[in-house]
Amino acid sequence: MRLCCRALDSKKAGDLRVLDVRGYSSITDYLVIATATSEPHVRALRIELEKAVDSAKTHIIGFETARESGWAVMDAFDVMVHIFTPERRARYSLESLWRDGREVPVEAMLSDGKRPAKKAALIAKKPARKKPTNRK
Repeated sequence: MRLCCRALDSKKAGDLRVLDVRGYSSITDYLVIATATSEPHVRALRIELEKAVDSAKTHIIGFETARESGWAVMDAFDVMVHIFTPERRARYSLESLWRDGREVPVEAMLSDGKRPAKKAALIAKKPARKKPTNRK
């Protein structure tokens, strides 16, 4: 799921959302939903997603994309990814259909898992050096 979100984000997918549908769906655990700006963008996102999933040696059960449909869907068993043009996303409204699912914060999927350090902690505080005195 994290891999899918990062791949989509790297190609500027819009309105990226992740829904945890465990307990509500018998075919998947998570839905990843993204918006593309156009048909060529749908293809670009699909290609990037496919490359990322292939490089991770994750098995793709199916990838469905009809030419000029405004929708591409990838089934990777426990994660299903839907890429829509804005018109198709509004028409199918998967977020409404799966409104009982719990929304997973996308920021958590895009981060490397490390909490950002506070600025003050980044600056190592060194003890002040005393200037040598030339006393005799």
